Amino acid sequence: MENKIIKAIQKINPTAEVSVSDEDINSIVWENGTTPIPKADIEAQFTTVEFDIAMEDLRLTRNKLLADTDYLALSDNTLSADMTTYRQSLRDITDGLTTVEDVNAVTFPTKP
Repeated sequence: MENKIIKAIQKINPTAEVSVSDEDINSIVWENGTTPIPKADIEAQFTTVEFDIAMEDLRLTRNKLLADTDYLALSDNTLSADMTTYRQSLRDITDGLTTVEDVNAVTFPTKP
């Protein structure tokens, strides 16, 4: 996983070139003439970055569960109503999530 500090910096400046040691905000090295960003501005992005990371993880799990049932949705198969509902529930699982706590509280539907 990419460093949370680097992700926060890239939210502010997508072209920033930096390195960070051990997730330590005091170890940022600004490379190739990248203009330093105040630590407070970087820290202000942490909540957003943590949410983005949680959503990435959720989507990875969701996408795997969908992929595991893709063969059932091929044109020579007819999905059962339960499987259709399951797959739609997986696709909708990210709807309305706005915080890391929301993401962490997600319960995946049971595969029929």
